[in-house]
Amino acid sequence: MTENKNYQNPEVQEPENDELEIDWMDILRRIYAIRKTLYKAAGVGVVLGIIIALSIPKQYTVTVTLSPEMGGDKASGGLASLASSFLGGGSNNNSDALNVTLAPDIVSSTPFILELFNTRVQTLDGELDTTLVTYLDEQKQPWWGYIKSAPGLAIGAIKSLFTEETDTTATLNPFQLTEKEAAKVKGLRQSILAEVDKKTAMTTITVTLQDPKVTAIVADSVVAKLQQYIIDYRIKKAKEDCAYLEELYKERQQEYYDAQSKYAHYFDTNRNIAFQSVRAEQERLQNDMNLAYQVYSQVAQQLQVARAKIQEEKPVFAVVEPATIPLKPSGTSKKVIFVGIIFLAVCFTGAWKLLGYNYYNQIRKLTK
Repeated sequence: MTENKNYQNPEVQEPENDELEIDWMDILRRIYAIRKTLYKAAGVGVVLGIIIALSIPKQYTVTVTLSPEMGGDKASGGLASLASSFLGGGSNNNSDALNVTLAPDIVSSTPFILELFNTRVQTLDGELDTTLVTYLDEQKQPWWGYIKSAPGLAIGAIKSLFTEETDTTATLNPFQLTEKEAAKVKGLRQSILAEVDKKTAMTTITVTLQDPKVTAIVADSVVAKLQQYIIDYRIKKAKEDCAYLEELYKERQQEYYDAQSKYAHYFDTNRNIAFQSVRAEQERLQNDMNLAYQVYSQVAQQLQVARAKIQEEKPVFAVVEPATIPLKPSGTSKKVIFVGIIFLAVCFTGAWKLLGYNYYNQIRKLTK
């Protein structure tokens, strides 16, 4: 009898497909079996969704886009270069330590934020017209925010019983801030952001607060202060040079006038005297007067160049997108938060009932 070599015992026959097969019908039956629990989880999610969605205050975002043209990066045809070449001097284009990419660091710096504290703001409904630092106390926060800040408030209240009240109208000191001032600085640092496109040098200022009009006012104030900060920095050196040349110009002018007066007085006094000594003294005084005039003239030329350089170094900012009062709140809408919490409640409950509960029981049996 010929033995069948292709015959295999069914008990030892290897399966052709080892892939895990998912029985979707079994999963649907198990989900249907716990449908009442899922309904309860959805009900709990509805309650939590309403509480959380209503607790989160609305926020509004204003974005301003700037296109800065830095004065120091201009070509050699600037005012100072033209004045220098016209007056006989050479052009000098020095590199600047302040780069446009430093705008985010400037906006987030503590001195810059402290300057915003006294900005006058007004809410859209007109009920509040005060400074920004006072408005920050009026902003709402979720109920869990009060729970988190409760220990700090309690500690602060206890400390206030043993310490004297400080004058709140005193000038803010960036070197030493109080805990409340530091918290407000940190909050504003998170609410005011600046980004710079390194390729195009476009600067984007983004401000997010709870009132649309206050947000627009703060965004406009941030842009104005940033522009003034960069302008003051850029022209600081040129203004110092100009002030020094102003003093030097007055000194050399007075020296020239004194030398001219001496020469004129000596010439008038000794006009008809033919002594050689008189002529020598007259020639010396004339040379002193001419030398004083040359120095005076050179300083005057340098002063004109320095005055032109102040205007040349002043940067020009083109506001591509100005600050406007937003009409709709930003961020995740309350509807999305509401639906998301219901979805998460149902998903977590279903996962626990289908998978987590069984694993939990197995772990408990092993630990006994």
